[in-house]
Amino acid sequence: MQTTRKRFNPFWLLGRSGAYMVLIVGLIATLLPFFYIVVSSLKTEAELRKTPPDFFPAAPTLKYYEAIVNDERIPLERNLMNSVFVSLSRVAITLFTSSFAGYIFAKYHFRGKSIAFGLILIQIMIPFQVVMIPNYLLTVRLGLIDSLWALIIPFMVDAYGIFMMKQFIEALPAELLDAARIDGASEFGIFWRVVLPQMGPPLASLGIFTFMGTWNDYLWPLIVLTSPENRTIPLLLVWFQTQHTSNQGMILAASILTLLPIFLVYIFLQRWIVDQATQSAFK
Repeated sequence: MQTTRKRFNPFWLLGRSGAYMVLIVGLIATLLPFFYIVVSSLKTEAELRKTPPDFFPAAPTLKYYEAIVNDERIPLERNLMNSVFVSLSRVAITLFTSSFAGYIFAKYHFRGKSIAFGLILIQIMIPFQVVMIPNYLLTVRLGLIDSLWALIIPFMVDAYGIFMMKQFIEALPAELLDAARIDGASEFGIFWRVVLPQMGPPLASLGIFTFMGTWNDYLWPLIVLTSPENRTIPLLLVWFQTQHTSNQGMILAASILTLLPIFLVYIFLQRWIVDQATQSAFK
């Protein structure tokens, strides 16, 4: 019995090698600025002012990080907990409202459905600066100024999140939901026990986007928060930069401390993002 031997294809090898080279170059270009900030935060002030600068520090030091942590003027732990509380609260609320509304728009038929969903799509196109003043007036009326709830309540419903969840829930087979109804499950039980477990990748992606947007939000907290103890991390970083405009090492170290939570969240949930990208490609 004759076996067929695969022919060596140099063009396939060349194309694969070229693809890997492009990916490697892109990875280096993406990570190099972040890596440079990290190593620069470990330099002394003299090394930071050196021209031309050295890439790696001659004698790495953590003195800038220690100065930030030990500075009594900076309520770092309080501001960090503020950002964590606001970010996690908005992620949890956004995931629930977006998935629930997306489920309704995807699997139910009711009068005015197209108009309601069209209004949601219009909200995606409106910049936040347009609705910022009405949001502020509502926040004042609710008595939420200088409160962390002012960063949560106006953003409990996310139009983009509803649109995103609707697109994925539409792909779920109707037979799966009908089988749950036959078994006696309530409509909310179908959503909670059948639909949500199927939505891991899109929920994780929306959660990461929401967390990053909330953690890095600067303009709205600057408007509604006035007390230093209620500051979030971006406000603390800007205040810190105004106090240490001439100390580059302190600013770099503070920037790294604000980026670490986002980096850790992304590392923890990156598998879900890859899964969502794979599902989107198959669709």
